Amino acid sequence: MYYYLILALQGFCIYHLIKNRNEYYWLFLIVFVPVIGCIIYLVTQVYNKKDANKIQENLTSILVPTKKVNDLKKQLEFAGSYQNRLNLADAYIEMKDYENAISHYKEASKDSSQNNYHSLEQLVICYYHTGNFDLSISTAEMIKARIEFTKSEAQFSYALALKNKGLLAEAETELRKVDQRYSNYNKRLVLANFLIEQNKVEEAKTILNELSNEAKYMKPPSKRLHRTTFVEIERLLKTL
Repeated sequence: MYYYLILALQGFCIYHLIKNRNEYYWLFLIVFVPVIGCIIYLVTQVYNKKDANKIQENLTSILVPTKKVNDLKKQLEFAGSYQNRLNLADAYIEMKDYENAISHYKEASKDSSQNNYHSLEQLVICYYHTGNFDLSISTAEMIKARIEFTKSEAQFSYALALKNKGLLAEAETELRKVDQRYSNYNKRLVLANFLIEQNKVEEAKTILNELSNEAKYMKPPSKRLHRTTFVEIERLLKTL
């Protein structure tokens, strides 16, 4: 178990290093001096009080990636309730196992006695990620009048499904809803790229410049979290 814990710790550190594009000399320290190297990396590059819970969650997901799903499967087998099925479907979507999530959300949505908004919202996301753009769109149109749909992850998936179906005007209308200051950094980058593709370069530059300026006022933990996005933003600005 100790051996696998070290491997998991190394795996997390290497993943964090690559994702955040940190200096590659850390890789040698992590690989060749496993325990001490990982501890030094975590303390100097990752760890702060706000990040503590996140680190624990990531390490747990590396060590036991299916434990939560297996536990929830047993709960559903013991008591096939609506909520137990939703919990299992949510766990599948956390693992990006969209096909299994779809089957449980569809089953849950058959219960007409329940408020099925959550199931339908999650189906919009799952259908998009599995390439079922028509189903993503048709499901979204069942719930898009709901106030909670606006600016949700499902609404963003709906926008991207519209884009993939070539419904560009509709997609732009939905994508513009993510343009909120000091939030939605990656989604606004997607919007900027979309506008560039539509030859609306000046509008895209305005969004990218706003994002670049916002980065200057972000606290270090948040800046590290969105580092890849802001690197791409600066790269794009240099090309426009």
